[in-house]
Amino acid sequence: MSDPGLFTPRSVTWHLHADPMMWVAGIRALYLQALHPRAVRGVMQNSDFWRDAWGRLMRTAGFVGTTTYGTTEAAERIGARVRKIHTKLSATDPDTGERYGVDEPALLLWVHCAEIDSYLHVVRRSGFPLGDAQADRYIAEHRVSARLVGLDPEAVPGDQAEMEAYFEKVRPELTAGQEAQTVDDFLQRPPTHPLLVPAREALWRHVANLAYSSLPPYAHELYGRPAPAPAVVTRRLRTTGALLRAVPARLRWQLPPKHILTAMARLGPAARPAPHKAGR
Repeated sequence: MSDPGLFTPRSVTWHLHADPMMWVAGIRALYLQALHPRAVRGVMQNSDFWRDAWGRLMRTAGFVGTTTYGTTEAAERIGARVRKIHTKLSATDPDTGERYGVDEPALLLWVHCAEIDSYLHVVRRSGFPLGDAQADRYIAEHRVSARLVGLDPEAVPGDQAEMEAYFEKVRPELTAGQEAQTVDDFLQRPPTHPLLVPAREALWRHVANLAYSSLPPYAHELYGRPAPAPAVVTRRLRTTGALLRAVPARLRWQLPPKHILTAMARLGPAARPAPHKAGR
């Protein structure tokens, strides 16, 4: 029998991660992650974010796709690669001169929780049918992905209540410093070929603003930019989700690196992701 990987077709993750609103969720995660000064400093000091932000976004997408739909061997291999890279990277606090590793458990935990919370929040709020029990199960499933980046799974939130408590605990550490403002500037106006500027303004700005609007209220306060009323944001998320889901899944899944199609070829048509299968 073929190896279903770390997340099987019976998991919530298998089906939720196939939803096209994951791209909006990924941008929300970047906005949220940037509010932790030590975490965002590690990114900014170890890469040319302005030039390589797209590459970073695609590498994250590749990690999520491989760990969700790849074989166990492929998932463990990419996890080992990420851990090895992190052990070599460090950042400096400009105020204190402290040098610290980007693989500090507290920083890895922040990045993990910001991602998982964003994936769940955006996809679910945009109309993906998921009850509270399934949402809890999704968070618990990602103790596996937390292990892959070097975290102790038992130290990672395992349900919505624990995730909420974590964010409440870490909030005093968050601020929209210069690095966060740089991330905000990039997401609002990413470098674009002059001929593509109209498309950026018409399409990308909508996606970035939608991701920003879906952040929690305290994030809007830290960034210093307001957002529409929650009911308006929810309506826009649902409208965008409906439009993206109207595109045939086979067309969406044809985009490289085709993780989902590869998994279906390995496991058979019964492995096809679908919202109604999530957690059932």
